[in-house]
Amino acid sequence: MKKIGFIGTGVMGTGMIKNLLKAGYAVTVYNRTQAHAATVIAAGATWAASPAAVTQTTDVVISMVGFPQDVEQIYFGDAGILSAARPDQIIIDMTTSKPALAAKIATAAAAKNIQALDAPVSGGDIGAKNGTLTIMVGGAEPTYQAVLPIFQAMGQRVQLFGGPGKGQATKMANQIMIAGTMTGLTEMLVYAKAADLNLEEVLKTVGAGSAANWSLTNYGPRILAGDYTPGFFAKHFLKDLRIALEEADQMHLDLPATTEAKKLYETLVDDQGLGNDGTQALIKLWWEQ
Repeated sequence: MKKIGFIGTGVMGTGMIKNLLKAGYAVTVYNRTQAHAATVIAAGATWAASPAAVTQTTDVVISMVGFPQDVEQIYFGDAGILSAARPDQIIIDMTTSKPALAAKIATAAAAKNIQALDAPVSGGDIGAKNGTLTIMVGGAEPTYQAVLPIFQAMGQRVQLFGGPGKGQATKMANQIMIAGTMTGLTEMLVYAKAADLNLEEVLKTVGAGSAANWSLTNYGPRILAGDYTPGFFAKHFLKDLRIALEEADQMHLDLPATTEAKKLYETLVDDQGLGNDGTQALIKLWWEQ
């Protein structure tokens, strides 16, 4: 069975690593702050001191970090993955990042006879914990097939969409959809509260009809409980919306609803400094806490 390296032990990475360990894989991990890896180390993962050190002792290296600049650093930086990767090794970036960066990694990997995939996910902390993530993959079919059991240990829906960068492009489509469900959920609750409705019953009723969606089911109850801990960081969602709109601009597409969602999250993250809250904290732009 393949030895797996995993770089990034945050909210998402922790759940994903635990599921790999449950599936019987040996997992070696690295995180910029070692203390944040304590949970997965206690669960059976092995610590390594750098991305290169992870790469040297494993067959498949997975990364799940925050921003494109973090991806650049762990792949191309000193003691990065590509400095230590071996021919026929497989590297997989599961961070939501830029399609062009995924293509850059794949090109650099191919020059060293290394196989690369981009495989961003959807499903939040709950999906990561329960092994029910949706995984969107870009890269070569044989490489995808070789690691499909690894993906299936972390997700319930896995799909290859084409060559390098296509997984990231699919994730952008996903985030465009979520922009609508998060703003819809927020404005629905703002309206329902102003109309003096029972918010718990509104969630149950709306969620049983044609307005049902993942954001409503998973984040609606958290909002009513005053729980703004991140299933997905608001700052990371803003990053995703910016990437999606950059990609749309290159395609000469105008996406006004997504543009408005980006503006709202910029107010939340940049102006109010709430980027470390979950995406459901958007309601704070209307409700006093």
